[in-house]
Amino acid sequence: MAVTSTFRWLYLELGLDSLVNTSRDAWLIIIARSCRMIAFGTNSLILALFFAALKFSDFQIGLFMTLTLAGDVFLSLGLTLIADRVGRRKILMGGSVMMIMSGIVFATFDNFWILLTAAVFGVISTMGGDFGPFRSIEESILSTLTTAKTRPDVLAWYVTAATLGQSIGTELCGRMVTYMESKDGWNLADAYHAIFWVYSFMGFANLIFMFSLTAKCETAKKQEEIKENESEQAEGLLGDQDGATELSDRRTSDEATSQDSPVKSKNMFSQFLTIAPETRSAVFKLWFLLVLDSLADGMVPYALTNYFMDQKFHLAKSTLGDITSASYFLAFISTLFAAPLSRRLGLVNTMVFTHLPSSISVVIFPFPTSVVLTVICLLIRTGLNNMDQAPRAALIAAIVKSDERTAIMGITSVLRTLAAVAGPTLTGSLAGSNKFWIAFVLAGSLRIGYDLGLWAMFATMKLNLFEEKQDLVESVDERRMSDEEDVGNRPRG
Repeated sequence: MAVTSTFRWLYLELGLDSLVNTSRDAWLIIIARSCRMIAFGTNSLILALFFAALKFSDFQIGLFMTLTLAGDVFLSLGLTLIADRVGRRKILMGGSVMMIMSGIVFATFDNFWILLTAAVFGVISTMGGDFGPFRSIEESILSTLTTAKTRPDVLAWYVTAATLGQSIGTELCGRMVTYMESKDGWNLADAYHAIFWVYSFMGFANLIFMFSLTAKCETAKKQEEIKENESEQAEGLLGDQDGATELSDRRTSDEATSQDSPVKSKNMFSQFLTIAPETRSAVFKLWFLLVLDSLADGMVPYALTNYFMDQKFHLAKSTLGDITSASYFLAFISTLFAAPLSRRLGLVNTMVFTHLPSSISVVIFPFPTSVVLTVICLLIRTGLNNMDQAPRAALIAAIVKSDERTAIMGITSVLRTLAAVAGPTLTGSLAGSNKFWIAFVLAGSLRIGYDLGLWAMFATMKLNLFEEKQDLVESVDERRMSDEEDVGNRPRG
């Protein structure tokens, strides 16, 4: 009985009840992201090393990552702006196809400009994280599929599964590179090329999962359009030609009315920046802080961190993969506790108290002269780094209206990617002048500023105001309908 009670406590404490009771679509999104992060995990280990093997300079490596991030900005911006209108599932499937094609190009070509073109216009993770078109849309979908009570748990598992995928990807990559390099006729560059076939395969798996999503992942308006189209198609099959003509005329009339309506005529940017006045100030403050954090992450992404360790200690690729995989696995373990901590400490306190030690370790990272101390700093950084991700998504969902979430999460993703753009070029310049260590000190300092600013600005903010208001309105409406039914059923006379 004691064992059963313990397992039940863990089941509830880790948010597994929320995950089990959520929809099939949420499971598909979580599994898809885990597969995608296996691919991104392989990138985080070898990308800078791959370019070095191709004889690119440190400056070229940094420039490549900067321009790729710039491409991610425009890709994420454009796709997020049209996601709710065109359909979230279509955008996610399109991103999967771009991921497949980018992997094929990287597996095949050595030319700097061809690889750069594939990275800028495709989906290649230069940061080892999810900076493409997927994350903001998926977080918006998960926020729609969950309630304020279950959302932190489901988003925490969304991050946890992704971190496990990163761990598997880096371990697999390190072992595969070492094995292939030892084979006759293979050099290091050939082994790196082969890894990108894994990247394409995971993109294909991601495509299958995205294709399997249902219409529940779309906005309420889009779901109505899908139902109307299905109804019209059914009527077209069953009805006569006159009925179909009348239906077509009505649709044309509706479209004309829609185009004339001032509400419908908003351009993409006005739609993107329409934020409730009650939360505009909070969102702008959060964006400013996230820009600081992303600038820091752009300066010392895991690809460049591994490159720094490789230059400093000349470790075997399998050993480097083991170290990075272990750090991601620690992150997987730590993110299991993000949701329980959020319930006890609150979203903001959880973000700050877990992220601050990670930030301090970034400052310290370049100074130890031994491998052991350097690895400990990396384990602390990576192990605690992801615990703020699920609370952050839940925080954004808690301070904005439900119909604003895709846009707000999209612009958040774009701003974070845009802030990270300058980082790799700056770090590449420092690395070329033997001042690589400065990048870690600057990045850690910016991260500490983000943590302290977040706690000062958001620790006392009241959350979920819009959902509470909506619940109150729905409760009043239900009570009114119940009263009207009672009056209608009351005997007359």
